[in-house]
Amino acid sequence: MRKEEKHEIVQSLTEQIKEYGNFYITDTADLTVAKINAIRRKFFENGISLQVAKNSLIRKALEAAGVEAPELDGVLKGSSTILFSSVANAPAKLIKELRKTGDKPILKGAYIDTAVFVGDKQLDALASLKSKEELVGEIIGLLQSPAKNVISGLQSGGNKLAGIVKTLQERG
Repeated sequence: MRKEEKHEIVQSLTEQIKEYGNFYITDTADLTVAKINAIRRKFFENGISLQVAKNSLIRKALEAAGVEAPELDGVLKGSSTILFSSVANAPAKLIKELRKTGDKPILKGAYIDTAVFVGDKQLDALASLKSKEELVGEIIGLLQSPAKNVISGLQSGGNKLAGIVKTLQERG
């Protein structure tokens, strides 16, 4: 591989790391071409970008993107595939689904909004993470609940309230 090609790969990886903010490093070694293509298709259909790269180029891209995660140095060994997604838990959910039919891809590590997850044992924790949209929805629901209760109370007791106000006015 020429130096220019390596530079282009590092630049592309760096841009994706900055753009998505979330990435997973997996092991897809020893899979057949057909299996790899099926996995690529599944990831593409779910809006997840997949790229196979040399570990040294991934390290350079992490450094260039300003990612400080020394824990990931230990996982950058052997064959590495890097996955990018704007939804933090989407790759983990898809990996779990793919693992129902085989033992790969294996999660080596993940970087989610500055949090680092190392090892395949973290897959369940990553899959159960809530997306920003889900968290915002829950917060809005919690904030709306008390307001709905107040409005409901006022509407149901509207006649009583009017009577109380009228009585107070008559006394005053």
